[in-house]
Amino acid sequence: MRYSGEEGNAQTCFAALRARGYRLVAATPHRDECPLDELAVEGRLALMFGTEEQGLSDYALEQADEYVKVPMYGFTESFNISVCAALILREITHRMRTAAVEWQLSEEEKRDLCLNWYRKIVRGSALIEERFLAARDAVPDSAGGGR
Repeated sequence: MRYSGEEGNAQTCFAALRARGYRLVAATPHRDECPLDELAVEGRLALMFGTEEQGLSDYALEQADEYVKVPMYGFTESFNISVCAALILREITHRMRTAAVEWQLSEEEKRDLCLNWYRKIVRGSALIEERFLAARDAVPDSAGGGR
């Protein structure tokens, strides 16, 4: 699902993620966070990144189940958002692939994602899908009956 700047979208998004079993993990250098290399990769997790100037909203920080920090050395406080996201995703995906953690999508999840993607990129997909289903249901199956 896609969430934009409409009012209430953060609440809707976080509730939907939690309902699907995700932990909300906020990337921030300003909370009691765990270092990136100690973040548990077991189970589903949703990473939250803020804007470069303002960071995550207070609401997002309040809703986070955990906080993660990218280790930094020197005078700067944080990496820019693209670097931070790349470092975190690289570390997590590497650890997930080398751990005995089941992280792959099921065949059903892959089909659903693909179908949703097709629905978004094909103009008039609802009508095409409706026509396909009607035509499919009109063809009798091999036993002589309809579907």
